[in-house]
Formats: sequence, C-alpha cells, structure tokens
Amino acid sequence: MEGRRLEQRERVSIARLHALLELLPRSLDHGLGGVGLTAFEFTLLEALDEAEENRLRLSTLASRTNATLPRLSRVVTGLEKKGLVTRAACVADGRATNAVLTADGERRYEQARPVYENVVRDLILRDLDGADVDQLSRLMFLILGRLDPDRAMTVTADGTPVCAADPAEGADV
Repeated sequence: MEGRRLEQRERVSIARLHALLELLPRSLDHGLGGVGLTAFEFTLLEALDEAEENRLRLSTLASRTNATLPRLSRVVTGLEKKGLVTRAACVADGRATNAVLTADGERRYEQARPVYENVVRDLILRDLDGADVDQLSRLMFLILGRLDPDRAMTVTADGTPVCAADPAEGADV
C-alpha cells in the first residue's frame, strides 16, 4: 500500500518523539540515581503506596504501571531483593499473587517522591504552562488510544478526563 510521503514537519515531529522516547527514561533514571531507584521502580512503588493496604495483584500493578507481566515480575523481584516489596498470596483469589509495599519500601518512596517531582518539573514541565500541560496530555491520550485500543493500560483505560482537554470515555480517538 502506497500512501503519501510524510511532510517535513511530520518527519520532524516523529524524530523529536523518537528522541524523547529514547532520552526521557534514561534522564529520569539518572535523576533518581541518588535514591537508588529507576523511574519505573518509582512508578511501581507509587502505585503500591496509593493502593488500599499498599497491595495490588501483579496483573493490576502491571496495568497501573503500563508494563508487561514479564517486565513487572523482573522488577518486583529486584525490589524484593532490595527489601522494598514482598509477594503474598491473594486472599480473594488463591491463583493470584499480590505485590505488597514493605515499611522500607514506603520510606524509600517517601524519600524519592520529592526527588522525582523535581526531576519531572525540571526535565518536562519547566517551560510549560497549564494550557501546555493540558495540550500535552490530550495529544498523548490521542496517540495512546491508537497504541492501546483495548485500553488495557491505566493511562488509557477509563477515559476519565485528568484535564479538561481529554476526550470523554468512548470517544473515537
């Protein structure tokens, strides 16, 4: 199937997106290096910190952290070795396993949270005003809607607006 070629501005936008996707995780990880966490580990601890009783089924945690189960399992194993997370049988479903935030994990998360927030503000939000943040959120939601059409990941799942610019649930994005 032959279509029209990408315009120069489209190629530039995609090149910038590729560069962002390449550089951002490494930069966030570097910013969190002083607290001994990667950005993904921080996101996982944050999800557990916000969960009822600081525990989530691994499948739910994978969805909330936008990860595959194999990746999540590897990271949880690493956090277990650091004493920040434990695995426990799910009382409601004996076939499922929960990840549980330990007291050390809670302390590490609280230590890392302001560091993470400062890094995000410095690397991403520094030159953006509220309207820019809403626009960024709207654009990412539209693109993610195509990449995750089943809305399996939390950031695309419910369509609940996190800003006024997000499309309503069920909108054709």
